[in-house]
Amino acid sequence: MPYGLYVSAEGALAQSTRMETISNNLANANTNGFKRDLAVFQARYAEETGRGLDLPGSGSLNDLGGGIETAGVVTDYSQGLLKNTFVPTDMALEGPGFFVVRRNEQNLLTRGGNFTLTPTGSLLSQDGDPVMSDEGTPIVIDPQGGPWQVNASGTIVQGGSKLGLALVQPQSLGDLVKVGDNLFSPLGPVRPLAPEQRRVLGGALEGSTVNTVSEMTEMIETSRVFEANVNMIRNQDTILSELVSRVLHT
Repeated sequence: MPYGLYVSAEGALAQSTRMETISNNLANANTNGFKRDLAVFQARYAEETGRGLDLPGSGSLNDLGGGIETAGVVTDYSQGLLKNTFVPTDMALEGPGFFVVRRNEQNLLTRGGNFTLTPTGSLLSQDGDPVMSDEGTPIVIDPQGGPWQVNASGTIVQGGSKLGLALVQPQSLGDLVKVGDNLFSPLGPVRPLAPEQRRVLGGALEGSTVNTVSEMTEMIETSRVFEANVNMIRNQDTILSELVSRVLHT
């Protein structure tokens, strides 16, 4: 197969991955606590080198390189814009850390603090998952206990009772795997936030880190590069077909 087909095909595949990533970002531009993803590219070895039939730096024709390939998709964990909602059950983290919710006996992490309160006092995520306390139990606020509020340290205060939110941080952000729009599953152990790091804003939410203008700009750029690679594949296929046809008719 002509060398150029490999390069163009890998380029088209890489841009396709980038388009999928950007599309998911745009779909979650209004998802509270969403962290945008980025497709990361790296230089690709020539086909012969990639197959182990040649060595990098050999000085042969295979040293020309093989275009690009997707190295992976990484998540940008920078903090989103904090906005006041004045809704008591809305909570935002200022600085590091994650809330903990429980789903199917598994603890998941999230920065989306748009919680709801059931008539029985259970504090739930938007997906209906119980929000966990630092005691490892689902948070329940007494419906008959009178007014309540969450203070700056992430403690729910109601009358004389106090119950702290579970606020944790993984050993490495690279240990997190997305399992939903704004939910993460930790692959390694997590630790409670230090007291000085527990900063919660009640009546506020953290927005998505997606900038729709820049994402749309990147989508247009990616679409054009993808189209250019596809056109290169078509042109090379046409040239190859014409060459084969001429050989067969000579």
